[in-house]
Amino acid sequence: MVSSGIGEETYAPRMVFEGREETPTLRDGLLEMDDFFHDTIGKLLARSGVKPDEIDLLVVNVSMLAAVPSLTSRIVNHYKMRDDVRTFNLTGMGCSASLISVGIVSNTFRAQKDKVALVVTSESLSPNWYAGNDRSMILANCLFRSGGCAILLTNKRSLRHRCIFKLKTLVRTHHGGKDESYGCCIQKEDEQGRLGFHLAKNLPKAATRAFVDNLREISPKILPVRELVRFVAVYSMRSGAKRGKPPVINFKTGVEHFCIHTGGKAVIDGIGASLELSEHDLEPARMTLHRWGNTSASSLWYVLGYMEAKRRLKRGDRVLMISFGAGFKCNSCVWEVMRESGSGSGCGATVWDDCIQSYPPNSLANPFMAKYGWINNEDPATFVLPE
Repeated sequence: MVSSGIGEETYAPRMVFEGREETPTLRDGLLEMDDFFHDTIGKLLARSGVKPDEIDLLVVNVSMLAAVPSLTSRIVNHYKMRDDVRTFNLTGMGCSASLISVGIVSNTFRAQKDKVALVVTSESLSPNWYAGNDRSMILANCLFRSGGCAILLTNKRSLRHRCIFKLKTLVRTHHGGKDESYGCCIQKEDEQGRLGFHLAKNLPKAATRAFVDNLREISPKILPVRELVRFVAVYSMRSGAKRGKPPVINFKTGVEHFCIHTGGKAVIDGIGASLELSEHDLEPARMTLHRWGNTSASSLWYVLGYMEAKRRLKRGDRVLMISFGAGFKCNSCVWEVMRESGSGSGCGATVWDDCIQSYPPNSLANPFMAKYGWINNEDPATFVLPE
C-alpha cells in the first residue's frame, strides 16, 4: 500500500465495509453494478438529451461478473430500450476492455450509418475481493477499486457539432498464444480454495512485449513521416555501431496528450520511461491512480476526465490512450479533440469537479504504515478486537 501510489479516498464494494469479504453473494455483485448503471447512465442520458429508445447499440464490459439475464439485459430492461437494440456483453477481457468495446462500435459504424451507441465499462469487485494470504493475489486488493464510466458514441452527421472527441485509429494486440503472457494475469483459486486474481512476477515482461508490438503497429498510423524516417536512420546507425542508448520514437510529434491505464505505479513509470514522457505527461495517470485507484477498464476515462477538468485539451489536440489487460492484451487508440470540455466549458460536470482544486497534492505518499505499522512491533497476544 505504501508504494502503490493509491490515496485514501478510493472506493470499494459495500460488503468490504460490512466485513463480508469471505462470503460475498451474487446479489452483492449485481447491486454494485445496478448502483453504478442507474446513476451514471441516467446522468449521461439526461446531460446529452438522448433518450433510451434512441440507442441503437449497447456494449457493456464487466470482466468478472457473468449474470443471467446478462448485464446488458438489465440495462435494456431498466431503461426500456427498443426491441431491436443490438447488445454486446463482454466478460473476461480485463482492464483493456474499454477499447475493445469502442472497437466493436467502430466496426459496426462502418457498416451502418446514423447510429447511436452506448458503451458502459466497469468492474464488479464484490465477488472477487480476495480473503486469503497468497501474496500474488493480495496485490489485487491493493490496486483495484470500484468505479465505472458510460460513453455515448455516434456516426450521425447531425450530431457532429455536439461531439467532443473523434476516433482516429484503434489498434489491438493479443498475446494469448504465448503461455507466459496468458498465465501472468489470471483469475484462480488459492490452495485453500479462495477465489482471487493472480498477478505473476513475469507480468511486466509480458506487458512490455505486448506494448512494443502494439506501438510498432500504431506508430505509422499516427506519427509524421519525418519522425519515422528519423527513427529508422538513427536505429540503423546505432545497430551498426552496437553501442549507445537505443533510439526512442518521439510520440509527441504525433500526439499532444497521453492517457495511460492506471495499472499501478510501476506501469505508469514504465510507460513514461519507454516513451520518455515528462512528469506533466504522466500527471493525469498518477493523479487518477491516487484519487480513484485502478478501476480496471474504466480507468482510462478517469484519466481523460482529469485532462478535461484541468482544461488541458484544446481543439485539434490528439490524445493517445494505452491500456493493458489479461490475456495478455495491449490496446491503444487516438482521439482528436473536436471542442473543449470540462468544468466551465459548457459541456457539463466531470467526476473530478469536487476535488480537482486539491490536485496535484503536495505528496502522493500513502500513510498506511504511519497508521498501522505498530502492528509489526507489538505482541499479538496483546491484540484486542473491537466489539
